Amino acid sequence: MKIAIVGTGQVAAALGKGWAARGHMVTFASREPGTERVQQLLADAGPNASAARVADAVGRSSIIVLAVPFTAVRERLEMAGDVGGKVLIDCTNPIAPGLRPMFDATTPGGATSGVEQIAVWAPRARLVKAFNTTGAENMAAPRYNGQPSTMFICGDDEVAKGATAQLAEELGFEVVDAGGLSAARHLENLALLWIHLARVNGMGRDIAFRLLRR
Repeated sequence: MKIAIVGTGQVAAALGKGWAARGHMVTFASREPGTERVQQLLADAGPNASAARVADAVGRSSIIVLAVPFTAVRERLEMAGDVGGKVLIDCTNPIAPGLRPMFDATTPGGATSGVEQIAVWAPRARLVKAFNTTGAENMAAPRYNGQPSTMFICGDDEVAKGATAQLAEELGFEVVDAGGLSAARHLENLALLWIHLARVNGMGRDIAFRLLRR
């Protein structure tokens, strides 16, 4: 697959390195692709990785991964240009001060999750919510005692969800389909729980969710 990862932070690096190592063509989309930081990221990711400005990276890719702070998403989408028909995987979490969700039932405009707001900004994209409920360390190494941790995904486009599930499974996750895009509000709250446990409760970032079945 040809994947553009919008962002160069820890989550972007973990996902990009993992997919490049598995043979996917990964382009890191950056406002400044020539910086020393980005060049080091490319050196770490290997020969299947490259970097480009946002519009160029998106133009050459069929899958777009949003791995920037939620507050930067609209600007990056404006830089990206037309994302119609492309799979758009939203890894972001809209977090308000005090570890509260930025969107709820009282939000003007009706969006109750970040990805539903993104759907307003990019109405023709094939949106999937994924890779938001755990930390970058688990993106790079999702197995605990030989068991895969769980990656929850949701979306209304089954083909887009299928591509996303494949990418998650290649990294070593067990994928659980949480349903349509409206379920994203629950995934974003699950992310808040993970952050609360890791930071506030002092459990650290070396934790993950694992869904068990009898």
